[in-house]
Amino acid sequence: MELPINYSTSSWQERREAREEYARRQKGMCFYCRSQLDKEPPSAITKKPVNWKLFPPQFLKYPVHLQHNHDTDMTEGAVHAYCNAVMWQYEGR
Repeated sequence: MELPINYSTSSWQERREAREEYARRQKGMCFYCRSQLDKEPPSAITKKPVNWKLFPPQFLKYPVHLQHNHDTDMTEGAVHAYCNAVMWQYEGR
């Protein structure tokens, strides 16, 4: 699969495939915190308070998300759901 992809113009199937391909290329590590995607993010991330009212109700339903740049709309990598929330809330990413 050719990466990155445009997040907004891709289907949910393409996004799923991209997320899986990023995870493979990242050797199972989170793009943001660099810890294993099949484990919880480190406490340096999870200790940050998140205003969950800013996110859709099902935001944490899937533990691994496809991160994309909100300026370019291009995907960047696979991240923990919590890391995705922290990136958006604290860094606007």
